[in-house]
Formats: sequence, C-alpha cells, structure tokens
Amino acid sequence: MATQPQYYQHHVFFCLNQREPGADRPSCANCNAQSMQEYAKKKVKQLGLAGPGKVRVNKAGCLDRCEQGPVLVIYPEGTWYTYIDETDIDEIVEKHLAQGEIVERLLID
Repeated sequence: MATQPQYYQHHVFFCLNQREPGADRPSCANCNAQSMQEYAKKKVKQLGLAGPGKVRVNKAGCLDRCEQGPVLVIYPEGTWYTYIDETDIDEIVEKHLAQGEIVERLLID
C-alpha cells in the first residue's frame, strides 16, 4: 500500500475540555487553554508557518492527559507538551514548529 503525503507538516491540537465543577479530574479549559490556542494560531500565521504543507493549529476535546495539563499534541510526531503562558507557546512555535527542535523542558511522557 502506498503512503499518502502529509497534508500538514505539523498538526497541533490543544485540549480545550471543560469539566463540570467538582469533577474528579482537572480541565485544560480552566488553565487558559482557549486563549493559548488562539495565541498559538495567531503566532503561527504571523511567522508564515500556516497553511497546507505547513502548520495547522486546532481545538480538541479531551485528550485524556488531564493530570498533566494543560496539554497540546503535535502530529505526525505525537509530541506532547504542557505549557503555562505565552512564553511557553512562543518556544514551542519557534523551536518545534519552525525549527524542528523538541522543547525538552515542556515535554510530557
């Protein structure tokens, strides 16, 4: 079977899941995930990294890494990151997405 070329070089998914108050597990949405996803999308566009054959930043529901969140995952590599603020997002975009370097300090297993 022939393999098909990737439509995106990198496809980034941010968990934006919101659980009910008092839930047993944390929610990425409670950690500013939506604004960080929007920031990442804007940053990718500003750097000219967006579009077919390049980078796509998307929203996702629960990615089931709640205790390590907030989380994002980058495919096709399957690299998982956590983050706190725009500085972390800048580093992921500039190093991983633009230069192909793993950001070790933000990696989760």
